[in-house]
Amino acid sequence: MLVDLYSLKGGECGMVEDAEKKYSKTLIGKTVVSKTGKRFGEVGNILFETRSGELLHLVVSKPTGYIEGLDLAKDEEGKHLIPFSAVVAVGDFVVIAEEDMG
Repeated sequence: MLVDLYSLKGGECGMVEDAEKKYSKTLIGKTVVSKTGKRFGEVGNILFETRSGELLHLVVSKPTGYIEGLDLAKDEEGKHLIPFSAVVAVGDFVVIAEEDMG
């Protein structure tokens, strides 16, 4: 079952540990950039598998013109989804590898 962080309530997190939830929540609001410095937007939410806790996609809010030109999957609200597997680093920014986004 796929859910996003904002849909979680009380004890519904399944196998997602509190530490993982806290880490995931620190990503919300961070600017998403490519390794070459292209800005895609901000992390608006995160989609994950409830049973395993595996992070699957970053949901991009405040998209830039650059991300609009990419052929990315979108959620039911039309927001761009970046595969979490494309994330290469997290610090002040979430850095992604464009070659791993497809």
